[in-house]
Amino acid sequence: DAIPSADQIRITTSLKSQRGSVWTKNKSIFEYWEVEVTFRVTGRGRIGADGLAVWFTEEQGLEGPVFGAADKWNGVGVFFDSFDNDGKKNNPGVIIVGNNGRLLYDHQNDGSTQALASCQRDFRNKPYPVRVKITYYQKTLTVLINNGFTPDKEDYEFCAKVENMVLPSQGYFGISAATGGLADDHDVLSFLTFQLTEPGKEVPTPGAEIPQKDKEKYQEEFEHFQQELDKKKEEFQKEHPDVQGQPGNFVCAFFLSADDLFETVSDRELRQIFEGQNRIHLEIKQLNRQLDMILDEQRRYVSAVTAEIAKRGAGFPGQQGQVSQQEIETVVKNQDEVIRQVNEIRNSVADALRLISGAQHPGSAAGVYETTQHFNDIKEHLHVVKRDIEHLVQRNMPSSEKSKCPDLPPFPSCLSTMHFFIFVAVQTVLFIGYIMYR
Repeated sequence: DAIPSADQIRITTSLKSQRGSVWTKNKSIFEYWEVEVTFRVTGRGRIGADGLAVWFTEEQGLEGPVFGAADKWNGVGVFFDSFDNDGKKNNPGVIIVGNNGRLLYDHQNDGSTQALASCQRDFRNKPYPVRVKITYYQKTLTVLINNGFTPDKEDYEFCAKVENMVLPSQGYFGISAATGGLADDHDVLSFLTFQLTEPGKEVPTPGAEIPQKDKEKYQEEFEHFQQELDKKKEEFQKEHPDVQGQPGNFVCAFFLSADDLFETVSDRELRQIFEGQNRIHLEIKQLNRQLDMILDEQRRYVSAVTAEIAKRGAGFPGQQGQVSQQEIETVVKNQDEVIRQVNEIRNSVADALRLISGAQHPGSAAGVYETTQHFNDIKEHLHVVKRDIEHLVQRNMPSSEKSKCPDLPPFPSCLSTMHFFIFVAVQTVLFIGYIMYR
């Protein structure tokens, strides 16, 4: 399931039950060696799975159950285990496991019964790529790690060390990853291999390590490539006579055409941001239309209630206080319905925000401006509803008749019960609107 791109290889995507690996085609002939691996493990959840592994084995472990590679390997594997299978809360961690080709990896215990050395490091969702340096020199395997908290490439710290470790004299380098019920993106940015020699020992010349037959084949391929390049250069100069005499233009155009075939990580993130902003914009427009419909219905209802109260008050003066009380209770119930509708709108906005939870960069200025304008319109409509309610209350509760009512004592100067309920309803609506605006 590995996917190559221009600047990295995605060993596994964040989907369930994925396996991927990358291996060298030829065996390494280094007696002592060092590898520097740069990778990134990212996922949406607090817990990821399964993990990533760096290999040096006698044979290629193309596919299998051990972090995407085959079991019963002859060599060593450095495992970056994300999921805590044994429940001991010691993951994410780095585990070194050796094998002579006959052992089965103990998944249930996270390899703790077979680990030669280990350390607990969290390598998921770091601001910078994680760097690992694995050194095998004079039968000692050392693992150093850069946790990805700093851009300094040489900021390594000690992780684990295994002494008296015997590895095959020749083997394949590889890197693999796998996902299970949970999933992460496992991206490898670089894999560099170095040969280590003892101080004072003469290093064999590169030409002596390559057979004469292979050298002739490589020389023939180079000459063929050189001829193709000259032919392409002549064709380019014929098609673009205005750029003749400027060395380097043809080479740049030749390689740019190949780079344009892939989408870079930054281009993909920018596209996701714009798509998320567009979804937010459409969702806000839909919510604005729904709120306008609710407010129009509220205005019609308030107008009808006001007219009915005025009509009944003129026909039955003695029952005006009773009618006013019933109508105000109806208005309060209606305000509860408005609050419920606003809560539904808030949930809809939360769903819209969850749609773009993967885009972690700020959106464009135009999208933010339009979103702010929509929420300002909503607040303005809410203020209109507040003024209509206050006007209705003032018309239905004249101050001249409060002291004449035989059933109620004189109102004190403090806040009345009805004003308190109206104040609470309005403040609730304004608070929900402010939360949505934030």
